[in-house]
Amino acid sequence: VQLQASGGGLVQAGGSLRLSCAASGRTFSVYRMGWFRQAPGKEREFVGTIIWNGGNTYYAGSVKGRFTISRDNAKNTVYLQMNGLKPEDTAVYYCAGARSPGVAYDYWGQETQVTVSS
Repeated sequence: VQLQASGGGLVQAGGSLRLSCAASGRTFSVYRMGWFRQAPGKEREFVGTIIWNGGNTYYAGSVKGRFTISRDNAKNTVYLQMNGLKPEDTAVYYCAGARSPGVAYDYWGQETQVTVSS
């Protein structure tokens, strides 16, 4: 499975961005998709996840209520809608896919930079 993330950019605090993650290849093997981020000098942080079939979502406390993950099965694409952005949301964002429940992810997309100015 190949994952292609896009949609990053520069936005002012309080603004919004929508990231996309397009999946190709053996997408039928994907059970859930996740978003992660890594700020400079910090470890990679879990942002949220969505079950590919069913659409259940789960979010990290730091983004809950501001970020929303959705998916378009017909397009094999997952989205991360980010509202109320804060400077501390500045990071490179990654999408990832997993074949099964649990904590491990099997497929990783390339990064997309999100910068939030104060």
